[in-house]
Amino acid sequence: MAPIAGDPRFSMVAGEASGDLLASLLLGGLKARWPQLAAGGIGGPKMVAQGFTPWWPSDKLAVHGYAEALRHYREISGIREALLQRLLRERPQLFIGVDAPDFNLGLEARLKAAGIRTVHFVCPSIWAWRGGRAKRLSRSADHVLCLFPFEPELLRGHGIEASYVGHPLADAIPLQVPRAASREALGLGPDDAVLAVMPGSRRGEITHLLPSFLGAVRLLHAARPDLRFVLPVAPGVRGLIDTLIAAHGAGLPLQLLDGQSHAALAACDATLIASGTATLEAALFKRPMVIAYRMAGLSWQIMKRMRYQPWIGLPNILCRDFVVPELLQHDATPRALADAVLQWLDAPQRAAALEQRFLDLHHLLRRDTARTATEAIARVLDGT
Repeated sequence: MAPIAGDPRFSMVAGEASGDLLASLLLGGLKARWPQLAAGGIGGPKMVAQGFTPWWPSDKLAVHGYAEALRHYREISGIREALLQRLLRERPQLFIGVDAPDFNLGLEARLKAAGIRTVHFVCPSIWAWRGGRAKRLSRSADHVLCLFPFEPELLRGHGIEASYVGHPLADAIPLQVPRAASREALGLGPDDAVLAVMPGSRRGEITHLLPSFLGAVRLLHAARPDLRFVLPVAPGVRGLIDTLIAAHGAGLPLQLLDGQSHAALAACDATLIASGTATLEAALFKRPMVIAYRMAGLSWQIMKRMRYQPWIGLPNILCRDFVVPELLQHDATPRALADAVLQWLDAPQRAAALEQRFLDLHHLLRRDTARTATEAIARVLDGT
């Protein structure tokens, strides 16, 4: 394919808050190379801030587990078909699917078959579960942008072209944590003991996790009355959070934040956190954490059978060790969660050792992702 002539037109699809963040950081690099870039598709507020035009909002794809996906199947399938037909008419120079493999890979395959270049940003975790997706990925993407250094070699073994571009969060998050400034911004004292309570950004995971998190906060408050609790609230879920707190956490000294998850992670001594991209953010902020996850029983049984390795949390997967505890499904009880948090608060030397390990990980993942990914995309468009 010849280099782009005139103003480029790309389409992108990002699902939920983590995909919106990744895509917005990538858009910054793309805009630096192609200032007149026009991009539209499915995205969220961070992408919109970069000049993206959302034909549908990304939260339409933010479903939690197999059971919820089945309930929303008809709506999501209809959106994908409508998007496909629009892209086949408009024929952008490139389609970039950002994560959301269950939505994006099928769409990419049909676009690729129609002669539209496709890039998938974030290698599906075929190294963790559902390895059969490698064949599907090879039919779908002309190129894969990988966040982690071991992924390109794995994909080449399946005949898939790929580039390691590092993780954009490693560029966005400073190597030295702005702890004092973040505490001041949140009204926290320099000597306060602080726990960040982070039950996720999707309604399904919040519904499953927050009651147990609130139970843990109650136990921790009884054990440590001076412990401060901050809870960043993702856009669009404040009503749900308020309802669950009224039902399970009435009277608890929770400081609710309007977003500000990075400030909370920079300020805290430890975090109680839902498994997902936020755990990598916590690692990049060098924070001790307790990872938890709950989902519908059917979804849990399906996922449990598909796992290839003992870890689900990204920090543990990248370190190839249980450097932080994981409490899943029925093990994520308030007492177990509270006890795991106290083990971090009572062991500052252990927390300091973890901080150094996470600093090494931060250096490994810091690759100026926006620029590196943009260069890889330019090579795809040039056919090299």
